[in-house]
Amino acid sequence: MLTLSSLADTVTTVAADPRLWRQHVHFDSGSRYWHRLATLPDADLWLLTWWPDQQTDLHDHGEATAAFTLVSGSLEEVRISDGRRVSRSLAPGQVSWVPAGAVHDVGNRGTSPAISIHAYSPRLTQMTFWDLDDGSLRRVSTVLTDEPEVA
Repeated sequence: MLTLSSLADTVTTVAADPRLWRQHVHFDSGSRYWHRLATLPDADLWLLTWWPDQQTDLHDHGEATAAFTLVSGSLEEVRISDGRRVSRSLAPGQVSWVPAGAVHDVGNRGTSPAISIHAYSPRLTQMTFWDLDDGSLRRVSTVLTDEPEVA
């Protein structure tokens, strides 16, 4: 399993070399788009694209730790702290680390498309989706998946 620091280094290195991902960029106004860039011994590496107003639901990555970096555009990440949504905006080049089990969502609240690179270690095998009701997280569903989004 890769450390948070190693995952951050991986996404930063890949994002800095467009030859590794540019040919896979695709935008779909009907749903978010993702493409697996590589399966490494201890991690999966993904490209995700986001039109304005596209976002995930509150979720965790099961036992997988994650890191992602924004290549272009803007994204907002929301985490839950003391029963409240706490958001932070990401600019190109910034990295976000997501410890295993951490609940978050990510969305493009900007006016232009966004591209991000994500890594999960160990490989992503499940995602749990959550609702925030009156300051408490309530599990909605757990889905077995090897993709960073459930269609």
